[in-house]
Amino acid sequence: MALLEREQITDYLNELQYQRRLSKHTLSNYRRDLSVFFQYCNQKYAAEINNWNDVLAAHIRHYISKRHQQGLAPASLQRNLSSIRSFFNYLLKLSIIKNNPATGISAPRSGRQLPNVLDVDQISRLMQIPTGDDIFSLRDKAILELFYSSGLRLSELVQLDITDYKSAASYVRVTGKGSKQRDVPVGKQAQQALKTWLLRRDELVKMNNSEQALFLGKQGKRISPRTIQKRMSEWAIKQGIDVHVHPHMLRHSFASHILESSGDLRAVQELLGHSDISTTQIYTHLDFQHLADVYDKAHPRSKKKP
Repeated sequence: MALLEREQITDYLNELQYQRRLSKHTLSNYRRDLSVFFQYCNQKYAAEINNWNDVLAAHIRHYISKRHQQGLAPASLQRNLSSIRSFFNYLLKLSIIKNNPATGISAPRSGRQLPNVLDVDQISRLMQIPTGDDIFSLRDKAILELFYSSGLRLSELVQLDITDYKSAASYVRVTGKGSKQRDVPVGKQAQQALKTWLLRRDELVKMNNSEQALFLGKQGKRISPRTIQKRMSEWAIKQGIDVHVHPHMLRHSFASHILESSGDLRAVQELLGHSDISTTQIYTHLDFQHLADVYDKAHPRSKKKP
């Protein structure tokens, strides 16, 4: 954005100071909030945003999410969003923009803790576990890849049967909360890890021929949630990741990375199997093909060939 857009912020601050007579402290907050948002738009979306009319709700959601991840307190996030919304109302009043992109966006509520996520580099390190020829390490790699590839809950992954993985169509059929089923794409890295695991899985099945579970424990029976949690934590330590890694962290990382890359909040909602986005947003069903398209374009590990 050019000098004009910066000057429009200055004009707005002057109105707050001289017409609305806000306190120096409040004015300082507005100035800081809008300055940081302006810099973010210029750095993150330089090719997309040429003026304030180009700012979309997705850009603002990304910004608030980023500030949240940086540890900004919920009250400060609320103030940030309020500053941005008020500024766009000012532009709307002057007919500089056609609508306010901040309308309807809610900041995280006070007291609601942000889910911890791994960055892409940490994810890459975790996925590079040395498997060798060890059957359980191969199984663990497939589990890790599938968690991050498809954003599954721990209970959902544990419940998967072999027939739920549709390798030819590259998706997995998941039974979520309330016994609701959804089809979720499986990325290329996860496909390869699953293929390798399935070639060895029968070595454990021989102990229990009737077991249909996709992932097995040492006794040839369905793997337990506790085993997955324990193994994942151990692998994270071995890979030098200095935070406690658990299955839901990979689910949160999946959602964060997809949303950051695509901006498609409703698609992420469907992929995660959430019943709604928030109390203020209407649930919108997206067909599977659209979800697959969003996934293929946005997920970091769907683009890499094994």
